[in-house]
Amino acid sequence: MKFLYLIGSNLRRKKLRTILTILSIFVAFVLFGFLCAIKEALTAGVSMAGADRLITRHKVSIIQLMPENYKTRMLGNPGVAAVAHQTWFGGIYQDPKNFFPSMPVEPEVFLDLYPEFALPEAEKKAWLATRTGAVVGRTTANRFKWKVGDRVPLTSPIWRKDGGGPWEFDIVGIYDGAKKTTDTTQFFFRYDYFDEARAGAKGQVGWFTIRIKDSNRAAEVAGQVDQEFANSPYETKTEPEGAFAQGFAQQVGDIGTILVSILSAVFFTILLVVGNTMAQAVRERVGEIGVLKAMGFTNEGVLRLVLSESLLITLVGGLGGLGLAWLVTSAGNPVPNLLPVFYLSNRDLVIGIGVVFALGLCAGILPALQAMRLRISEALRRQA
Repeated sequence: MKFLYLIGSNLRRKKLRTILTILSIFVAFVLFGFLCAIKEALTAGVSMAGADRLITRHKVSIIQLMPENYKTRMLGNPGVAAVAHQTWFGGIYQDPKNFFPSMPVEPEVFLDLYPEFALPEAEKKAWLATRTGAVVGRTTANRFKWKVGDRVPLTSPIWRKDGGGPWEFDIVGIYDGAKKTTDTTQFFFRYDYFDEARAGAKGQVGWFTIRIKDSNRAAEVAGQVDQEFANSPYETKTEPEGAFAQGFAQQVGDIGTILVSILSAVFFTILLVVGNTMAQAVRERVGEIGVLKAMGFTNEGVLRLVLSESLLITLVGGLGGLGLAWLVTSAGNPVPNLLPVFYLSNRDLVIGIGVVFALGLCAGILPALQAMRLRISEALRRQA
């Protein structure tokens, strides 16, 4: 700390260069924060997946339906504790742009399997008592300014209502997420109402969620379930919920690889920028470094001085960028119709801080070593 004034004076020597370097680091870490938030959004289903939950879908494709009565045969498996089913509805509110995930479910067993959807007990009872009742996530409710008691008309590009016209639902509950990763953009309504009112494919569902009694036996139970329906007109594929969610995420691409590739290119460029800034700063101060050594500064002291300058630049820019990214992502989801969640996780924040320090050290180490090895006589001769 006693050399902080000296470090600040050196950085103020070329103010424009220092400011531009800090800004480049700032922008890089804002980008880092936003990309990490987008990664969390695209992989939210993977992180939310329960270790004791399996997903069973049609072996050919998830868009192929299966008989709802498969549920009874699944419950006959000794390793299965509970079974619920869902079907993609694809609800649209008023305008095709107002799309959000919506599914018919069996309320009681569904809420039991998914405790991360936090619904007040009174609203749960209202859902069980209201045939046209629906519950909606807080994000979507805020998006459309819905409240409990509203009657909402939806259309679906997949499911036509028997007799025509829009599907009408009564909002009886608004659920919150028990975890940060919980998707609060979804809309759930009762399967019995849906099955009775739809024009076709009655008695069929999209996929089943299975809770198993022992998560260590997940592969065994999955194999047994698929064997149960082997050689039937509706063969199944059963996999852990995390793998199922990962399959959806990978339709966009390998999110992790994309993220690492982009950030690697950005930070490599920033490393060159900061390294060049520090190298120029050392070359411009060769004579001054010689004077410092002549006054009694040790080689290690000069090394620490240059490294401190590099770290200060990266800390100001990097922590500032991370701070802005954290503030923006903490303010709420800017695009709830596109991303189910949007936040900078504590894990990514810690990684970002680590990268700030690593960038400062890597960018400053070569110029610092050059300054440390500089001989007093050579430095003063160059100055002369």
